[in-house]
Amino acid sequence: MAVNLVNVESVSKVYGTRALLDGVSLGVSEGDRIGVVGRNGDGKTTLIRMLAKLEEADTGRVTHSGGLHIGVLTQHDSLDPAATVRHEVIRDMADHEWAGNAKIRDVLTGLFGGLDLPGFPQGLDTVIGPLSGGERRRIALAKLLIEEQDLIILDEPTNHLDVEGIAWLARHLRERRSALVCVTHDRWFLDQVCTRMWDVQRGAVYEYEGGYSDYVFARAERERIAATEEVKRQNLVRKELAWLRRGAPARTSKPRFRVEAANELIADVPPPRDKSELMKFAGSRLGKTVFDLEDVTVQAGPKVLLKHLTWQLGPGDRIGLVGVNGAGKTSLLRALAEAARSDGERQPAAGRIVTGKTVKLAYLSQEVAELDPNLRVLQAVQQVRDRVDLGKGREMTAGQLCETFGFNKEKQWTPVADLSGGERRRLQLLRLLMDEPNVLFLDEPTNDLDIETLTQLEDLLDGWPGSMVVISHDRFFIERTTDNVFALLGDGTLRMLPRGIDEYLERRRTMEEAAAAAMLAAAPAPAKTASAADARAAKKELQRIERQLDKISERETKLHAQIADNATDFGKVAKLDAELRELAGEREDLEMRWLELAEDA
Repeated sequence: MAVNLVNVESVSKVYGTRALLDGVSLGVSEGDRIGVVGRNGDGKTTLIRMLAKLEEADTGRVTHSGGLHIGVLTQHDSLDPAATVRHEVIRDMADHEWAGNAKIRDVLTGLFGGLDLPGFPQGLDTVIGPLSGGERRRIALAKLLIEEQDLIILDEPTNHLDVEGIAWLARHLRERRSALVCVTHDRWFLDQVCTRMWDVQRGAVYEYEGGYSDYVFARAERERIAATEEVKRQNLVRKELAWLRRGAPARTSKPRFRVEAANELIADVPPPRDKSELMKFAGSRLGKTVFDLEDVTVQAGPKVLLKHLTWQLGPGDRIGLVGVNGAGKTSLLRALAEAARSDGERQPAAGRIVTGKTVKLAYLSQEVAELDPNLRVLQAVQQVRDRVDLGKGREMTAGQLCETFGFNKEKQWTPVADLSGGERRRLQLLRLLMDEPNVLFLDEPTNDLDIETLTQLEDLLDGWPGSMVVISHDRFFIERTTDNVFALLGDGTLRMLPRGIDEYLERRRTMEEAAAAAMLAAAPAPAKTASAADARAAKKELQRIERQLDKISERETKLHAQIADNATDFGKVAKLDAELRELAGEREDLEMRWLELAEDA
């Protein structure tokens, strides 16, 4: 029977006049892999902070099993800005120690793309202080994953990771023995990693078996039986249910409730997206030309990102754009946007971009546009227009669109200055849609959005008649909103991938293997090939060197203690210091010899 690790008994937490958690009782056992979902502000982060005893409950109690070792990734790291990555992540371990540890090698490669940390100016010796928030977060995650824990608690671990990093993290967590509690809006990740779900809603926490897709089915069934949710929320669940069952490959092999009931719920729901009708409508709004690229070169400063690119974005095309960081995804969108906004006057470094005469572009960039902080939310939307035509006879008022994006009637009168980062991003997006564009560029639109808002956005985009390009690390969002995936693989080209992101990951693995093979082929040939006897001898000497290194470490520790004890005896300190320097020289020679022998072994 699985050992209970954490118990939450009748816990309540109130902020101001609002009860975030009200009499919640839960448990985490060995082997649990729990995903935590819910609207932003409903208490997900508060719940996991109380699980980790980083925050006290107002009433009730949280108990840990004896000797429990917890690793926690919070939204704000506690890294020392003056320290190096090496010091924070591998604790100044000697190169032969960490390089010989398969787990450390896997974490560094998975999160940073290589043992030499290619994206960091001085590799492992980069000082943390000047790094970006995303880089610091990856360092904090690496530090946590290198250690052993009974329970790992992660708050939005996929933020700032690319598609490859997220895929690696999912695999890594599946293979770990630690129990896991994870808050994330990445639904693909939840499906890959989690076997239970906690849904935090208005002070309560509902538990479900299975990953995200199982949770959607089970929640739909619970709401069908209870019939307590408002009609529009039920309709939203039914739409997502229909998409999971019809529009994408099955994500759940063992539904944990009556499938017949779920099928009844979606019996009258139309297909997720009527492509032919949308293409026809988009063609009438856009004509034949949207963007035509002829032999285009895209640069960022002196760096050439794309060369000799001939490509067409047609009316009604819905494109997902993926690629390695720095390959040029955002630069490509910017080049297209500049050509559109300047009526073709601003062109790329080489080649030509032809823009359709009827193109009306809306571009959601990664930077949140500044708005008048004194405006109310509804006023900021009405500033664009009062009503919006969503196509196919659908029309919404500014207030209705605000509600769709999670701004209820009370929130619509909140000043922009009082909104959170995620709320400002939502407001920016709905202002773009309010302007009735016929071409949408969305660069990381899922940042800071909770799952419920994401499903509402996806539902809105399902019937949106126009051309669309989406850059996102959220696989679920790309699959849900686009029809074709194109990839920038870092080699200056743009390729269509018929099998989507799975094909992208396969191509990236192939490229990395080919690069490793080329490096190996270019390396100087060894003077001799080690025989089996040579390899055995090398292993034996390696073990001897490791024992010597351990003895040196012990002696160094004692010498440091003696220096501290005799700090006022300068003669003795000088003698001890000389011995320390001698040991350091021995250590360096042994480590060099260890690295040479490692190849033979």
